Amino acid sequence: MQVNLKVTEPQAEFLALDCKFPAFVAGFGTGKSEVMCTSALLDSLEGGANSLVAMYEPTYDLVRLILAPRMEEKLIDWGIRYKYNKSENIIYTSSGQVGDFVLRTLDNPARIVGYESFRAKIDELDTLKQEHAQEAFNKIIARNRQVPDTYQRQSDKPLNTVSVFTTPEGFKFVYNKWSKNRAPGYEMIQAATMSNPFLPTDYVQALRDSYPPQLIEAYLNGEFVNLTSGAVYTCYDRSLNNTDRSIKDSDHLHIGMDFNVGKMSAIVHVEDNKDNVKITSAVDEFMGLLDTPAMIKAIETKYPNHRITIYPDASGQNRKSSNASETDISQLKKAFKVNARTKNPFVKDRIASVQGMLCNANEERRYFVNEVLCPETAESLEQQIYNKQGEPDKSHDNDHPNDALGYYIHNQFPIRARGGRLNIDG
Repeated sequence: MQVNLKVTEPQAEFLALDCKFPAFVAGFGTGKSEVMCTSALLDSLEGGANSLVAMYEPTYDLVRLILAPRMEEKLIDWGIRYKYNKSENIIYTSSGQVGDFVLRTLDNPARIVGYESFRAKIDELDTLKQEHAQEAFNKIIARNRQVPDTYQRQSDKPLNTVSVFTTPEGFKFVYNKWSKNRAPGYEMIQAATMSNPFLPTDYVQALRDSYPPQLIEAYLNGEFVNLTSGAVYTCYDRSLNNTDRSIKDSDHLHIGMDFNVGKMSAIVHVEDNKDNVKITSAVDEFMGLLDTPAMIKAIETKYPNHRITIYPDASGQNRKSSNASETDISQLKKAFKVNARTKNPFVKDRIASVQGMLCNANEERRYFVNEVLCPETAESLEQQIYNKQGEPDKSHDNDHPNDALGYYIHNQFPIRARGGRLNIDG
């Protein structure tokens, strides 16, 4: 089989590695999925028709929406006949030279059973918590022991390899395994976004316009940087993010809301256009209310004549913060327009969205707080820190206003970057 590969320089360096555990650690737009699928096909070609290559994504959605379509596209490009069995999540090929591909998820490592793989490919391993990543990695190594009878042994090249493709997510599992405590057999190629000449010309600028400065090193340059220590909202500055904006009679009020019995929080925002850029300002807060009925009554009493949209915690679709027979969101919908996601964003994505609005990599600020009208909001943005587990601390109640405003920000101005794939709105 004659194959012409079109790869970037870092991708070529990765494909040339001859080690047991190669890793491609790279920023957005560097072609992690592309090189992952290409390396899977090359390994399958090496293993022969009886080989099985296992490919892993963090979630089933990523298997279904990203990995499977990309593999099908590559197989078509290579002229390989195949059949994708969606119920089994296995791609069977009809080729005397290429084997099959099993597609699995990392969300439940205990389910990585029932097959032996010749080679393994793991996408976005660092999006998992360290303990979860370690467990999944161990399970994958245990399954990775197939010796296909169609395989022609090649000199000193390792037989069963496990390859990792990920965006750096702070000093987590991949950093510890491939950098800090690197053992023989662990080799890493780091790639920057600019290494890909096939990206749209405005791609990098779109990142800089939306992402906070401390994420740019990771997401543009593929560098390990500290993302989970110290203050959570490092981009917040009481002076630079301050505003004297207050509510006018004509304002449409955008209210982010967090549900907690006895600690209900809602942050009121107004939106403006400044130099053709939409900005938003926190101009009032409702803190420490008992439950959803109390919150509804407080908002209706204070703002009886305003147009109001609520952006609530998505968990309110299934829970009740009061003794009412209806869920929190059902109660809200009877009183206001509600813009609710079907599920909450990843905490990391919500924080990144808020940080990017507070100050992006171009030092532009689009989120402001009237600290006279919203004193607890200002205090919470300033004081919330990460705990020892690298998660936003919830022990001092600073999380409630930050969660409330975060649901609104991520709904209206989201940064979504799962699996190293950029999606920016707003």
